[in-house]
Amino acid sequence: MDIRLKRAYEEPARSDGPRVLVDRIWPRGVAKEDADLAHWLKGLAPSTELRKWFGHDPDKWSEFRERYLKELTSDAARDDLEALKKLVEAHNRITLVFAAKDTEHNNAVALRDFVLNGQF
Repeated sequence: MDIRLKRAYEEPARSDGPRVLVDRIWPRGVAKEDADLAHWLKGLAPSTELRKWFGHDPDKWSEFRERYLKELTSDAARDDLEALKKLVEAHNRITLVFAAKDTEHNNAVALRDFVLNGQF
């Protein structure tokens, strides 16, 4: 299982496999036709409250991950998590697409770890 991460502002590549946007808000300045997305799974994005609290502050990363993983196991995320699970099972590689500038401390990183650790 190969789960790649890519900013929404980077060029799509054939090697990406299905591209899945995992943000609740559409990336500013990205045209839908240019994004080349197979799916937009908003239910896998952190809640607005959690996103605003975190603010991509690396000092809050550990607590953000804990809170976010709790959200991923909630009923609200169930349908989109099931859709992601099917994508992972059906493809050798998928790419989680996100808009955050910080490529190390964002929900796509935490989501990839969640999936790769078999937590879903």
